[in-house]
Amino acid sequence: MTVLVRSGVGPLCAVARAAIPSIWRGKYFSSGNEPAENNPVTPMLRHLMYKIKSTGPITVAEYMKEVLTNPAKGYYVYRDMLGEQGDFITSPEISQIFGELLGIWFISEWMATGKSTAFQLVELGPGRGTLVGDILRVFTQLGSVLKNCDISVHLVEVSQKLSEIQALTLTEEKVPLERNAGSPVYMKGVTKSGIPISWYRHLHDVPKGYSFYLAHEFFDVLPVHKFQKTPQGWREVFIDIDPQVSDKLRFVLAPSATPAEAFIQHDETRDHVEVCPDAGVIIEELSQRIALTGGAALVADYGHDGTKTDTFRGFCGHKLHDVLIAPGTADLTADVDFSYLRRMAQGKVASLGPIKQHTFLKNMGIDVRLKVLLDKSNEPSVRQQLLQGYDMLINPKKMGERFNFFALLPHERLEGGRHQRNARQSKPFASLVAGFSELAWQ
Repeated sequence: MTVLVRSGVGPLCAVARAAIPSIWRGKYFSSGNEPAENNPVTPMLRHLMYKIKSTGPITVAEYMKEVLTNPAKGYYVYRDMLGEQGDFITSPEISQIFGELLGIWFISEWMATGKSTAFQLVELGPGRGTLVGDILRVFTQLGSVLKNCDISVHLVEVSQKLSEIQALTLTEEKVPLERNAGSPVYMKGVTKSGIPISWYRHLHDVPKGYSFYLAHEFFDVLPVHKFQKTPQGWREVFIDIDPQVSDKLRFVLAPSATPAEAFIQHDETRDHVEVCPDAGVIIEELSQRIALTGGAALVADYGHDGTKTDTFRGFCGHKLHDVLIAPGTADLTADVDFSYLRRMAQGKVASLGPIKQHTFLKNMGIDVRLKVLLDKSNEPSVRQQLLQGYDMLINPKKMGERFNFFALLPHERLEGGRHQRNARQSKPFASLVAGFSELAWQ
C-alpha cells in the first residue's frame, strides 16, 4: 500500500515553503513556480476569480471555506477523497486496531465516571464511518459491560457524499433511513448493532447531554487566518488574482491591520502565525457541554503546541499539491495549534496533552491487541497487513510522532480538579486517564 498520509510532511516541507515563504517577496507572497499549463481553470477557480473581482482579495480562511465546503462546488461536498483511490488516507483506514483502542478509551472513561445509564457518541467529521464502526464493534463485543446503558450515535457531517457512504458502512439495510434535508437532523437510522444514529451539519444541533465527543483529523481542515510580521506590524495574508497571469492566484499582504489580528497573542514571538477561529468556537462549545453535562472529548490530529509557522498545504492523489493551483480538486489542511485549543477551553474543563500518537496507542495496549489478532490469524497476507498497519501507526518516522492526542474532561474527573482550574497544569493528573498513561480498568 503506497500512499501518503496527510501528516507525512515536516512543519516546513518543500511545497509548503514554496507556497508561503516566511520572508518578504516584494509586496506579496508567491504561490510557487507552477507553469500556467499546470493550472487548469476549474469551476472553483472561476468562482473565486469572480468573487475577488467583485469584492477584492479574500482571506486564506475564506479561501479554505469556499474551496472545501462551498455547497455547489466544495471539495468535501460531493466527493469521496479517502483511501487509496482518494487524495489521502487516515488511521482508521490503515488498521482496525486504531478504532478499537479508541472504543476502549470511551468505555474506560464511561466506567471511570460512574457508568451512566445513557451516553451519546458524537463524532465530528466521521470520514467514511470506518472509525465509529470499529468503535461500535468494541461496544458490541463488550456488550455485557454496557448492557444497561442506552447508547446513541450522532455524526456531524457537511458532505452529502460522505454521509451516504457512512450510512452504507454503519446502518442496517433492512431499516430504511429517514431523510429530511431541511431539518437540523437531516438523516436518521439504526446501526447494524441496533443503536439509533443521526446526522447533523452543525455541532450545535446535536442534543445536549452526557456525551463522548471524537474529532479525528477534523480540526486540521477548518479555515485558518494567516499573518506575517512586518516592520509595520502584523499583516494578514490574503489571496488575489495575479496581475501577470489572468487565471492564476497569488498571496498578498493586507496594506493595514485587519479585525482577525485580534486573535494573535500579545506575546507572540513567531514571525508567521496561523489562527483558526472556527476551532476556538467548537472548543468553547465542547467545553461548555462537558462542564454542564459531563463526558469527554478526544481530539486526534497532527499539529503543534504553538511552535510552528506556515503549515498550510494541499494534498491531491497522495501527493503534496500547491494550495493555489486548481482549487476544488485537492484537500487543504493546516496543522492544529493545540496551545490555542487549550486556551479556548478557558478553564471550563481540564485538558490533557497533546501527546504523541505512538505514546497514546502504546498506553492503550496496542501491542497486546496486535498479538491477539496475530494469534487468531493463520493467513500470511492478513498477518502482514496487521504488521504494516501497526508500523504505520506507531513508527515515529510515519504517523507515530506526527499525530497527537488531546482530551477535554470535567475538572471533577481528575483528582484535585475542583481546586485546579489551570488547564496548563493538568499534567500531574494524567495518570488517572487511559491513553495519557497506561490503561487500567477501574
